[in-house]
Amino acid sequence: MEAEEIFRDKLATVNEQGKRHWIYAKRPKGRLYNIRSIVSWCFFIAFFSLPFVQIDGRPLFLFDVTQGRFILFGAIFWPQDFFIFGLAMLAFILFIVLFTMAFGRLFCGWVCPQTVFMEMIFRKIEYWVEGDAPAQRLLNAGPWNGEKIRKKVIKHALFFSLSVLIANTFLAYIIGIKELQAIVTAPVSEHPGGFAAMIVFSAVFYSVFAFFREQVCTVVCPYGRLQSVLLDKNSVVVAYDYVRGEPRGKFRKKSPQRADKEETTLGDCIDCFQCVHVCPTGIDIRNGTQLECINCTACMDACDFMMEKTGRAKGLVRYASENGIAEKKPLRFTGRMKAYTMVLLLITGAITFLLISRKPVSGTIIRTAGMLFQERGADSVSNLYRIKLVNKTTADVPLTLRLERRNGQLEVIGHTPIHIKAEGQGEGTFFIVLPRKEITERKTTLTIGLYEGTKRLDEKQTTFLGPVSH
Repeated sequence: MEAEEIFRDKLATVNEQGKRHWIYAKRPKGRLYNIRSIVSWCFFIAFFSLPFVQIDGRPLFLFDVTQGRFILFGAIFWPQDFFIFGLAMLAFILFIVLFTMAFGRLFCGWVCPQTVFMEMIFRKIEYWVEGDAPAQRLLNAGPWNGEKIRKKVIKHALFFSLSVLIANTFLAYIIGIKELQAIVTAPVSEHPGGFAAMIVFSAVFYSVFAFFREQVCTVVCPYGRLQSVLLDKNSVVVAYDYVRGEPRGKFRKKSPQRADKEETTLGDCIDCFQCVHVCPTGIDIRNGTQLECINCTACMDACDFMMEKTGRAKGLVRYASENGIAEKKPLRFTGRMKAYTMVLLLITGAITFLLISRKPVSGTIIRTAGMLFQERGADSVSNLYRIKLVNKTTADVPLTLRLERRNGQLEVIGHTPIHIKAEGQGEGTFFIVLPRKEITERKTTLTIGLYEGTKRLDEKQTTFLGPVSH
């Protein structure tokens, strides 16, 4: 047992001396790799094009942390809407937990930006410039001659150029494409902060994809660390069928008599190590589910290729659950997975409802601090209020305030209606005057309607402080 579990005592990317063990992953190929390539190209098209997509003059996505402004699908969110973000973040965390419990690290292998960029762009550039894994190993071990210098310069020049492109696109999601164009086209002295951000982001991306690589998944990424508490024996993962594969044995062409005899003692695994050679994190999937596994399916393609060449059934390494392998059951959409999927759909629907039901204009009403009520003659009482408004539309809004469902008056101090600029903020001050007969409690709850002309946009509640007659 100690010999079987010894792999858990060390990382594949660290040698016995505690130094970095560089992973030379063999170029993968196969049906799943081709499908992942198509998915990756869809990801690249979306990532590099979305900053240019606008709706009603707004970017489709913008995460402007400098101004506390976020735009999702053309809808603008201000700090007043952060409660929606809070709920969305809680829902997103629950989504991750349920998704991982049901489908394992499917996200990591197929759509995680780190995996997609590393395996589908940077690794392919490396294969194109330096060759497959054996050629890379020989090149790095060899002397610094003209060929090595040429290949290294070409590779790292392409790596850095691509990192600059990714960094600029990433910045476009934060500051907007127009601001990014201004930084790129204007002199550096006019935008020193923006230029510094471009350099920093470019350096970070270059360092990650050129040097840090798989360490992001095994050392930095918290999602991989959570795997041990989120997965169970029914979770779908990339798994080795040990029931069918063990005991392992080298493949040899023999006479039919010898072959029949050997088939009774050996499993289907021919111990070719192809699943290890193609793994971008350097692990042996036959050891079971491991923290380093990103479910990239490279080992599945490599194993299927070898099984086909040796005349054996594919699927020795496949998507499966631990219980499914132990009980020799095919992968099915179980009741547990259906329940989790239903919860995921409900969560997604709830977030969508919150986004759709947002009001175009929102506000906060605060009764003036430190002031009690004011008497208006013998039969009326007033309170002074301040309202702060946020316009989430792309047009100016003339806003009118009305007292709802009460006998009384609302008197705005200054200009009325209150004009709020497009995607801007506004404020106003007003009195609410109530007859004494309307006041039956120390604090009375009032409803203020927000109107654009005759169109009712929203309503807000506040409290009215008044005297109580005995």
